[in-house]
Amino acid sequence: MERQQTESTAADELSETEQVALDSGDDIAVRIAVARRYYHQDQSKVTIAKALGLSRFQVARILQDARRSGLVRIEIGAPGRRDREMSAALQERLGLGKAVVVSAEPFSPHSAVEHVGRALAEEVVAAVKEGETLGMTWSSAAVVMAQHVGQLRRCSVVQLAGAIYPPAGMPGSVEICRTIAHAAGGDSHPIYAPLVVADAETAGGLRRQPEIADALIRPRSLDVAVLSVGAWHASASAVYDMLTPDQQQEVSAAGGCGEISGRVFDAEGHFISTPLDDRVIGIGAEDLKAVPRLLTSSHGAYRADATLAAVRAGVVHTLVVDSELASALLS
Repeated sequence: MERQQTESTAADELSETEQVALDSGDDIAVRIAVARRYYHQDQSKVTIAKALGLSRFQVARILQDARRSGLVRIEIGAPGRRDREMSAALQERLGLGKAVVVSAEPFSPHSAVEHVGRALAEEVVAAVKEGETLGMTWSSAAVVMAQHVGQLRRCSVVQLAGAIYPPAGMPGSVEICRTIAHAAGGDSHPIYAPLVVADAETAGGLRRQPEIADALIRPRSLDVAVLSVGAWHASASAVYDMLTPDQQQEVSAAGGCGEISGRVFDAEGHFISTPLDDRVIGIGAEDLKAVPRLLTSSHGAYRADATLAAVRAGVVHTLVVDSELASALLS
């Protein structure tokens, strides 16, 4: 009972601004006071009316007029909307050139991939300049990006790592590379070899093939690269899922936290050397870090540690994530 009386008393108390508004008869200031109490402080119309000396019907009319006039705007957080406030906070917290946070349906990986991919497409269109070279890695977000990228400025598109063969019906690395090159009206340079092969000897032989050797040299002259963060555990990294349990554990024991194009880094952002390196066909860690503009995507709170490690590793300039992952990174 005492607590209810205290809350009621607090609601009845007028701020200095409200008192001035009532004394002066400033209509806009009164409307703001009513709207703030109703929408921000969650007070009932009866409580507001009592505090401000109005009738409940006056309060209802003021709220209606405030919305009609635009004094109060209600925004529904629809999936796919860019959260500018959270984007700015994440950019500052991680010290990035840019962060893009898009809302997604809670606990829906499909929604997150779809909206992160669409946002990534917008960032690529804005980032790539005429005559530049764009590097691509495979990810589920990159698949969506390729579908929505529209028309790019003319550029060359280079596949940064060997092919990943996703589930039936989803385009693989080579198809994505060609789709984006077609959108740009430029040439494509795919890699017709798996991302991870059986052993170092096989990998060495493939790297010596002229067309693959040519594709592997091109990443050294990239202007922009589109990357994706994989976390080092099941269903969070395409590379992790390619390995046997013993091979997965071997990388984990070496400190593996995340990977990009098969290059593994630890929680502190240091790229680590493992036997996996000799079996990967693709861009090396140092060449990755040397690309002038890196657009990196990630999604899902379960990738928070790996995404933070990727930032520390220096392979993120622009980060595109869903709101669930952004919340995890900010907390």
